[in-house]
Amino acid sequence: MTNSKFEEIGRILREHQRFAILGHVRPDGDALGSQLALALSLQQLGKEVRVWNEDGMLEKYSFLPRAELLTKPPSTPEVVDVAVALDTAIQNRLGTALPAVRSAKIWINIDHHLSNPCYGDVVYVDPAAPATAEIVFRLIKSQGLPFNHDIAENLYAAISSDTGSFQYPQTSARTFEIAAELIRTGLDVGRLSQQLYENYPRRRLELLRELLRTMRFERGGRVASFSLSSKTAAELGVLPEDNEGLIDHLRAIHGVIVAVFFEELADGKVRISMRSKSDVVNVCAICQKFGGGGHTLAAGARVRGTLDEVEEKVLEEIGEVLKSHS
Repeated sequence: MTNSKFEEIGRILREHQRFAILGHVRPDGDALGSQLALALSLQQLGKEVRVWNEDGMLEKYSFLPRAELLTKPPSTPEVVDVAVALDTAIQNRLGTALPAVRSAKIWINIDHHLSNPCYGDVVYVDPAAPATAEIVFRLIKSQGLPFNHDIAENLYAAISSDTGSFQYPQTSARTFEIAAELIRTGLDVGRLSQQLYENYPRRRLELLRELLRTMRFERGGRVASFSLSSKTAAELGVLPEDNEGLIDHLRAIHGVIVAVFFEELADGKVRISMRSKSDVVNVCAICQKFGGGGHTLAAGARVRGTLDEVEEKVLEEIGEVLKSHS
């Protein structure tokens, strides 16, 4: 099954000329690294490639090789043969990149989110993969697509960031084997890790300080949360990317099973990031009740309402799930 699906995708990549490689809004390292890696491989094949994301390239990941290729989508749609959605569980999470490729004859959907409804013409979703970049690597290698140092560096950064630096439960022996193969291309792992994990702007730490002031615990310390109002975000001058990974400070607390980050958005909605340390609490299922999705242990949603309203609704739902398993 895997080989036949990869062969189908490989054939499409070779037979067509104009591609748009897309990723989800509020991108993370896995989305950005996977997009750049596949785009660079296609460029080596002589293809015309656009690499689009509603937010463009994030400051945090601007060190990635050929980062300048990844831009915000144009306001006027462009004609492409194939649109490839990477790491995007729900198609509308492509944001403004979606209308930019309405003319695409073929849609390819490559992802690792359990909640992906398998949109598109050709779909490869592997929930067992700890990162979409791992799937992209397997696709490139199995189909003999171009592969070089820059592609390897993008894939390594993507896998490292989406596995919590190779710490999360779905990290497998295969993940380490792939990482080893990427490192053999001559990657400087020390420099890469420093760029990924030791290169934060000061405002991110000031944001964390403010978030910790809002920290609250529920259900005997098994649920921890903090929240960010749009007022606080504006006062600190933070970028959306600055809060990536801050929820891990809550998840790391002894006794906490579920961690939640509530972020007030400008459109009257609240963005929820949720993490679990136990399969007993499936945060993907909880987030799906609020129109979101993700993985069993890491998921999110956007919910209409005030910060206080959404906090209470979501924490109550988590409490009910914990009560049913206590």
